[in-house]
This record gives sequence, structure tokens and C-alpha cells, in this order.
Amino acid sequence: MEEWDFDFGLKNRGRIMELKEKPIYMDYSSTTPTDARVLNAMIPYFVNDFGNPHSSHLYGVEALKAVKLARERVAELIGAASEEIIFTSGATEANNLSLRSCAELLLRQGKNHLITTGIEHKSVLETFKYLSRNGFEISYLKVSEEGLINLADLKKTIKSNTGMVSVIAANNEIGVIQPIEQIASICKERNVLFHTDAVQAVGKIPVNVRKLEVDLLTLSGHKMYGPKGIGALFVSRKLIYKLKPIIFGGDQEFGIRPGTVPTPLCVGLGEACMILMSESEEEAERLYSLRNLFLSRLKSYCPGFKVNGSLKERLPGSLSISFDGVDAEALIITIKNKLAISTGSACTSTSIEPSHVLLEIGLDEEIAESTVRITFGRFTTQTEVEEAVNILSAAVVNMRKLYR
Repeated sequence: MEEWDFDFGLKNRGRIMELKEKPIYMDYSSTTPTDARVLNAMIPYFVNDFGNPHSSHLYGVEALKAVKLARERVAELIGAASEEIIFTSGATEANNLSLRSCAELLLRQGKNHLITTGIEHKSVLETFKYLSRNGFEISYLKVSEEGLINLADLKKTIKSNTGMVSVIAANNEIGVIQPIEQIASICKERNVLFHTDAVQAVGKIPVNVRKLEVDLLTLSGHKMYGPKGIGALFVSRKLIYKLKPIIFGGDQEFGIRPGTVPTPLCVGLGEACMILMSESEEEAERLYSLRNLFLSRLKSYCPGFKVNGSLKERLPGSLSISFDGVDAEALIITIKNKLAISTGSACTSTSIEPSHVLLEIGLDEEIAESTVRITFGRFTTQTEVEEAVNILSAAVVNMRKLYR
């Protein structure tokens, strides 16, 4: 494969930086920059090897080979078989596809009871709202102040007509990791399907669908240094040919997800997965160190804050922090030219309501509105962490003085 020169990108970035110094980026749970190695792998499939992978001529055959390899790499990262991977446009589509397609199957079996939690991503919660209006009873599991579900509650909530459980693997706002293996075991014992939204987990912690024994699992390219616009749904062998599409067209992706498969994006996702297979363990250790450094310095410079959710069961580079006496939106506006952080999920950034996740773990509205999400990633440096603490603590101290 031809290598492409990235000087043009670096030069353009330099020109932009000359015009305006960019803030330090610490919102990796929202999205990640595409790794240059990923982009390098993708470019030929935009320019030279641009064939439709569903065409039978040489261009199509070459594109199909690339898609096949990408599918194998995605499967390998999560311990699946390539024929269990369905490419989608992203995690929102994958979550909708898994839940709605399974729901149709379950309804035919008379299993019209579904279980989830109150801290799921909006694409899951809104899909369950839709299903509740279309013949399903939905039970929402409570979580502790640590952000974890109670396994005993799950056992008690499962009924004879329960068809599926969906629990997020690692929360996108507070970074707390659920006991997915134990949840899956309970579901298996009770003959209930189990889906997990693993968008934040894959590539950050070990995720193996065979070990976990999940039936369906969602992942997304742009959360793991791949391109936006591509995601994947793992569907176990026993289930994949039983599912029906929720949109209609051709017979691509096992007849479940019609539409032309975007070869460059698939290649990018595959490359991102391959990089993670060799680097994720070292990357996680580095992020743990940066997170601990950040908290240690913040305690010294800016006391009066609380980390939300379990510190033990947490993604390595994720923090949700509530600052006493500070409005989070005002804080973010104050530091926006120096530091890029968020109040929570990017999918709810236009909402004026407090985060549903923070309310579910027991925070009152005032504390929820004083909470920011800070997430580190592959390109975060120690120098940036130290500078971020200085920026954040100075802003918090000044705002507290003003409020007094």
C-alpha cells in the first residue's frame, strides 16, 4: 500500500496554531482525534482504491478485501469472529439496531419485558422510550452513589417474560465500569439476551465478548482514535441470522444493515483496532498515572471538590468532578480559551436540565450543576495535565471569591 505524506496536515495545523493558540484538549470521552496512522491507512481508499465493495469488478474486489480485513481486526480486538461484526454509521445506530431488532424478535416470543439502567447513553434510553410505546414494559435498575448497579436487584427484576437486559459497560459521563461479566452470567442463567453499550470501554480496558458471554455489544470509531461516522455491532452467532433490519434497502451486512459499506471508514476503524491491540495496555497505565497526578495536584491547589462515582471501578483517563460553590457552565466559559472540558455527554450539551447520570447517582441539582467532566487520552502530556490543574484551580478560586 502506498504511504501518504502528512506534511500537509502538520503544516496546516501549524498555520492554524499561529493564528490562534488552541486550548488544551481534555474531553476525550466526547471524541478523540484521528490517529495519523489511521488516517494514513484510510486515504488510499478515498483516492485510488475507491471501489464499491459490493461491485464484482477489480475495484470492488480490492475494496471488499479491505473491508474484510477491517472486520477481522475489529473482531480480533474484542475476541469475536469476523462474521459476528456488523458495520454501522456509529454507536447510536448500533444501539438502535441491536435493541429494536431484538425487540421485534422477542415480541414474537411473548417476551415483552426489558431491563436497563437510568444511566445509559441517550441513544439507549430514547430507544427504550420508543419501545415502551410499542408493546414493551421497561424496568430501570437503580445505581448506587458509586454509579454501580446492584446484582441482587437485577436478579429480582428479571421475570418470566423478560427478554433482554441492556447495561452500559463504562459510563460516558462518570467513567464508572459495570460488572459486565456477572451481569451476563445472570442473564445466561435466566435465558435472557444481554446487550452492552461498550463505546467508552473498548480500547481502554480489556473487552472480550467470549469471556464476558455477551450477546450484543456496541463500539464506535471516533472514541478510539478512528474516524467519525463508523461504528460496529457485535452479534453472537446464535443470534445474528435471527435479526431483522430496522431500515430497508439492500442485503449488505448480513441483510441486517443495508447501505453501501464505507470502505475508508471501515479501514480506519480496523486500523484503530489494530493499534489498540498492541498499545492499549501501556496506554491505560499512562492514563492512570496522568489521572492520579491531576487529582494529587488539584487537592493541593484547589480543595473543596468531589470525584463522582467509584474511583476503583473507573476508566483510566476519566474524571467527573464537582466543585463546591461553582457553576460548571460559567467555569467552562471562563476557561474555554485555555482548557477544553465539558459538563457531561456531548449528546446532551444543548439540554438545560442537569445530567440524568448525576441525578441517578444521588447528586442534588445544585451539585450536579457544579460538575465537570475531564478526560485524558492518547495525546495528553504530563505538561498539559500540570497546566490544566493551574488553569482550573485558578478559575475555581476566583469564582468562589466572586460568589462570596
